[in-house]
Amino acid sequence: MDALAKPTASPPVEDPSPYRWRWAALAVVLLAETMDLLDSTIIGVAAPSVRADLGGGSTALQWIAAAYTLAFAVGLITGGRLGDIVGRRRMFLIGLGGFTLTSALCALAPSIGFLIAVRAIQGLFAALTIPQTYSVVVSVFAPAERGKAFGAFGPVMALASVGGPIVAGALIKADLAGTGWRAIFLINVPLGLIAIWGALRYVPESRAEQRPRLDPVGMVLVSVAALLLIYPLVQGRESDWPAWTFVSMGAALPVLLVFAWWEKRVAGAGGSPLVVPSLIAKRAFSGSLAVGIVFFAAMNGLLLVFGLFLQIGLGWTAIHAGLASTPIAVGVVIGALSAGAVLVPRFGRTVLHAGAVVMAAGVAAMSLTLHSVGADVGAWQLMPSLVVTGIGMGLLLAPFFDIALASVEDHETGSASGVLNANQQLGATLGVAILGTLFFDAVGDSGSTNHAGAYADAMERTLWVVVGGLLLVVLVAFLLPRRPRDEEPVPTTDPVAPDAAAGPVGEAPSTPRDSAASPATKQMGAVR
Repeated sequence: MDALAKPTASPPVEDPSPYRWRWAALAVVLLAETMDLLDSTIIGVAAPSVRADLGGGSTALQWIAAAYTLAFAVGLITGGRLGDIVGRRRMFLIGLGGFTLTSALCALAPSIGFLIAVRAIQGLFAALTIPQTYSVVVSVFAPAERGKAFGAFGPVMALASVGGPIVAGALIKADLAGTGWRAIFLINVPLGLIAIWGALRYVPESRAEQRPRLDPVGMVLVSVAALLLIYPLVQGRESDWPAWTFVSMGAALPVLLVFAWWEKRVAGAGGSPLVVPSLIAKRAFSGSLAVGIVFFAAMNGLLLVFGLFLQIGLGWTAIHAGLASTPIAVGVVIGALSAGAVLVPRFGRTVLHAGAVVMAAGVAAMSLTLHSVGADVGAWQLMPSLVVTGIGMGLLLAPFFDIALASVEDHETGSASGVLNANQQLGATLGVAILGTLFFDAVGDSGSTNHAGAYADAMERTLWVVVGGLLLVVLVAFLLPRRPRDEEPVPTTDPVAPDAAAGPVGEAPSTPRDSAASPATKQMGAVR
């Protein structure tokens, strides 16, 4: 056999040899995850520089972030299914190629409208890429090694979340070859090319044994419902809330009801619905969706608004704002490690409640600090409350997905994890829309004649809204199961390595999607 030929999958054997290039494949998927995470965390720092160059109002700043997360949310489940059907390596490469290309187009954007449109397309390509990463890991690692492989996701993503705003600020400050903010997108081009080369060389092909069908009607319906709700939330303030904004938001509910009816019909006909109806019927899982959408709205909206406040309101530089956000990320790492290693095994769901309370206390302390100091606040004065806020985030993030999945059956795990991850991105979009609108509304309503003072007052008010959302999380979390899923491996088809003579590119055996979903979801909370 030629050294570059692609062998076919062998049937499972009693003691399969490990795939020779599995750790290189892991490095490739981690690089893809890092690229996506960087694109999600840099916008809060970069948005003011983008507006200074391309123009646009406050709504444009919201759309730079919301266009990406909204497209990511509505395409996530379908992206995973496409990988199951046509091949995960193939979809991974298509997603990476599109993501890299759209990153270059973002860097070349001649107008704010062009940038927003390309950001939405970039989110769709991310939705093709990210679902494949966990399935790839399952297909190339034997069950005994998967824990180590998935364990690498947490530290890498934590470092990316800490470094993202700092890298963005540093690139903008460096202004390499006059690129300014455009460098935050240009950096994805070499990273993307490296990832594509690595995927071609080291990532084997795999598919699901039982391939699901696509649900294009369901995807269209949920996309329309999301747009009907989010578009007026972002645009309404700038248009002075005309009647069409309320009509649009009201129309989202009947479209969602049609979506629910369609999903039941697809399931009844033996198809593959986008959302399995039996999941929504479970009170604990529905409660998890409510907790997730409120929490991720509060978290992502807070992070965006905080970055805008520091730069637009207080006039801080991008690098200053990036460094000032670091205590939050440090706190997240502390909270997540404490929860996973010590607290969750002993206290279960109580850690979720404690995380929401601690985060609410940190956010309230931020508001009280601003009330006391005002626009003269410094990074050192904000640091204690930011660390507490981050610790609360970490305590809530670490156990959330495992506890949310505790109420679902094994055969529902794949669908449930996809819905939870899409719900996370939808919550992030709503947070950007709602908190961003409230923040800029408050800036306009502030009676302060001082520019910085108006922004400080607006930030103070917005922080109390975040506190209210977190207290709602505390109450709704009582619907969730008391303990996470048992740490038992889900039965899978063991990966069989290609012939050693076949070189790094081989054909991995198919694996059920459910097998990839359960361990993967443990890492998702710390990602975006």
